[in-house]
Amino acid sequence: MDTSSLEIVLDLPGMKRDISRVIKETSCRGLLNTTKWLAEINFAIRLEKDVEEETMDATSTEKCKSEVDSVGENDAFYLAKSYFDLKEYDRSAFFSKGLKSHRGRFLHYYSRYMSSEKKRLDDMAENSNNPDQNQLSVLRQIRAEMEKLHQKQELDSYLLYIYGVVLRKLSISDLAIQMLIQSITKEPLHWGSWQELSTLVTTREKLVSLDLPDSWIRHMFTAHTDLELQQNEEALQIYSALKDAGLNNCTYIMAQIAIALHNLRRVEEAVDFFKQINEIDPYRLDNMDVYSNVLYVTDQRVELAHLAHKANQIDKYRTETCVVIGNYYSHSSQHEKAALYFQRALKLNPGYLSALTLLGHEYMEMKNTHAAIHSYRQAIEVNRRDYRAWYGLGQTYEILKMPYYCLYYYKQAQELRPSDSRMLVALGESYERLDKIQDAMKCFWKAHCVGDIDGGIALPKLAKLYEKTNEVDQAAEAYTQYILESQEMDRDDLGNAFKFLANYHLKRNMLDEAYEYAMKCTQLADVMEEGRALIKEIANLRGLADTGVVPTIMVMEDDQSSFAAPPSRSAHQTTSGGGNNTTTATEQENEVEPVALSFNT
Repeated sequence: MDTSSLEIVLDLPGMKRDISRVIKETSCRGLLNTTKWLAEINFAIRLEKDVEEETMDATSTEKCKSEVDSVGENDAFYLAKSYFDLKEYDRSAFFSKGLKSHRGRFLHYYSRYMSSEKKRLDDMAENSNNPDQNQLSVLRQIRAEMEKLHQKQELDSYLLYIYGVVLRKLSISDLAIQMLIQSITKEPLHWGSWQELSTLVTTREKLVSLDLPDSWIRHMFTAHTDLELQQNEEALQIYSALKDAGLNNCTYIMAQIAIALHNLRRVEEAVDFFKQINEIDPYRLDNMDVYSNVLYVTDQRVELAHLAHKANQIDKYRTETCVVIGNYYSHSSQHEKAALYFQRALKLNPGYLSALTLLGHEYMEMKNTHAAIHSYRQAIEVNRRDYRAWYGLGQTYEILKMPYYCLYYYKQAQELRPSDSRMLVALGESYERLDKIQDAMKCFWKAHCVGDIDGGIALPKLAKLYEKTNEVDQAAEAYTQYILESQEMDRDDLGNAFKFLANYHLKRNMLDEAYEYAMKCTQLADVMEEGRALIKEIANLRGLADTGVVPTIMVMEDDQSSFAAPPSRSAHQTTSGGGNNTTTATEQENEVEPVALSFNT
């Protein structure tokens, strides 16, 4: 992907000054995730020694001179402290091990002690309290109180953030957006406000229309929201530009790039990014559930087992750890154990989207369609932009033979992923079951045009529909294109393609082409007998031609050949010397488009 079209210029010293200031504010308010996020960005910024010292001087005016840390130690301390506050003790110990100040060494040894103590307590008993979600009355009371304060203009940036969150929980989205924008305007570096705002942005048009302050963090927000909206190329471009602007070692940006690559099915590149993250931060569990998904789909069983073992050693009751272990058991076809770990993840975090969707998949494997529907619906309630939940519901209703429900959910999934051939093929199959042949053809053709990632199943499905509608020339072109694309692959529908093309050419007295495809049929077990029968028939026709008798062919209802008057050859075919008919690859591609159909590719 070309990222040269976008260039972002960052004021790195100014960023460090602002981040250091806001870290103190968020830390003292207990906004731990924002503190952690800012600390990771701050740690990734590398400046020249004299510039970094000036930045430290500007942000250390409240500290006595004897407590000023050495160059770089302040950044590492804030990073390690943020991990400690989130009870990620191994990561805190790792990043504080090189600190020389008294407070840095204390943090390092105390983190190691707390890590061992936490693991001991985890082994003794499992704490699986389910958070209470029935707090609507409390939320309404908070809203009433904060509304009065807002009218008096007594809310600062962080209180406006809380007000916006409460309004979002009460589904008052428009007012929530206004409060969050006000919060961001007063304090642009509070990442929590940007994240909450992102959940309320449902379209790219709405994202562009927001009146937001011009800050480096706005690029982060735009890329984050693009990723949520499945605008993966746009997100990838922004994140790549941010890396080039001075945030090359930022693990958050690297993880977001890996997620975007995973969404784009560029899984090998995604694996490389996750490996780089593990080298920089070996105790990181953030986004490791996504890494396990990548290892799952690429069938890397050994790496998945290693990741599950490592995550279990770091923190066995972390939500991401439960998902990673669940994926490992699912890959081993131990679906009951996998479901158990996904349920454990949901006990730790009832709104964890990945666990809800994956639990639905496991219920599907166990043929428990009712539980699968419940899990998928919960996932959609958490995030309506999760195409996997919509797609899973479509599959569930497909099993229950409810085609109209199935069509509805596949449509929702396809709207979220318009260029995903899997959604298009599923939608086409639904149309086909409802006997909407023209709509099914459009879906299969578009699936082929956007890149059939399911092993080239769209073209043979399209060809079969052409057969069904007696458009045999189009079917022949589709099958021919399918064979050309399958030369180095073993695909299930090759036998049907060879058999159809052998019969197609035989009916047109094109014996050389018919013989070629009939011979290919004999190499496949499922059409071997049909291929031998066709070869015998071709031999008989050639024998009659040698004796001077003009053979003719007629089309029978069972699609078999017999003697009759030969039809004229198709207008699109060209004849070469010796009677062999060939078409160029360009002609085949142009002629495979369905007749009288308008495809939006």
